[in-house]
Amino acid sequence: MTDATHKRTQIFCALDNPNLDVVQTLAQTLRGEVDGLKLGLEFFSAQGPNGIRTIAALGMPIFLDVKLHDIPNTVAGAIRSLVPLAPYYLTLHASGGEEMLRAARDAAHEAAARLAVIPPRLLAVTVLTSLDESDMAAQGVSGTAGDQVVRLAELARRAGIDGIVSSPHEIAAARAACGKSFDIVVPGIRPTSGITQDQKRVMTPSKAVHAGANALVIGRPITGANNPTQAAAAIRAEVDAA
Repeated sequence: MTDATHKRTQIFCALDNPNLDVVQTLAQTLRGEVDGLKLGLEFFSAQGPNGIRTIAALGMPIFLDVKLHDIPNTVAGAIRSLVPLAPYYLTLHASGGEEMLRAARDAAHEAAARLAVIPPRLLAVTVLTSLDESDMAAQGVSGTAGDQVVRLAELARRAGIDGIVSSPHEIAAARAACGKSFDIVVPGIRPTSGITQDQKRVMTPSKAVHAGANALVIGRPITGANNPTQAAAAIRAEVDAA
C-alpha cells in the first residue's frame, strides 16, 4: 500500500454484505483490480474479528469502517481491540470531539507499538454522503455541508488524526484547510452511467481524482455489476486516465 502522498488515487471496494462466503468470493474476484477492501458494520456485526482476519488473509489492505463514536475511554478501548486486526484504515466519527479523537490516536499508536505492527491510519468521518443541508438543519447544524466538513476536518487535524472521510464535493475545501499530507477518502463515487441510490452528494471517479482525493470508496457500481471484475477495471482505467 502506498502512503498518503502518493499521486495514484487508490480504490477501495466496499463489500457491504453480512455473508462471509459472498464477501470472500467477491474479494478473490477483485484481487488485482482494486487497491483494497472496505469492510463495514454490516459485515463486522455478522462475522466479527474472525471475519476480518479471513478476508485480510487474502493479502489486500483492509479499510475497517466501523465509525466509532462514544466517550473517549470507550473509543480508546475499542481501538486497542481492533489494532491486532491490522487494518490499513479505521474510521471514527469526527463529531465525537477532539478529546475522543486524541484518545483514539494515542490508543492506536500505543497498541501498535506494543504489538510491533503498523498503526492503522485513522479517518474521521465528517458529514455522511446520505445527508444534505436540509438533513443538517434538522439536526441543528448551521451552514452548508461544506462548512461543516471543513470544521470537522480542522478539528481532526488538530487531534492528530490522519485524514477524513467526506463527500467528493468537499475535497478542495478540506485540502486547502488541512494540507497535502492529510488523507481525504471519499465515498459517493458513481460512474457517469450510475445511479445515486441513497447517497446525495456524489461525483464521478475522474472528477474526484482531479479534485484531489487520496482514495475512492466504491461499492455497488462494482459489486452490483453483472461482471464485477470488468466494472472495477473500467473504473481503474478512468481513475488512471484522470
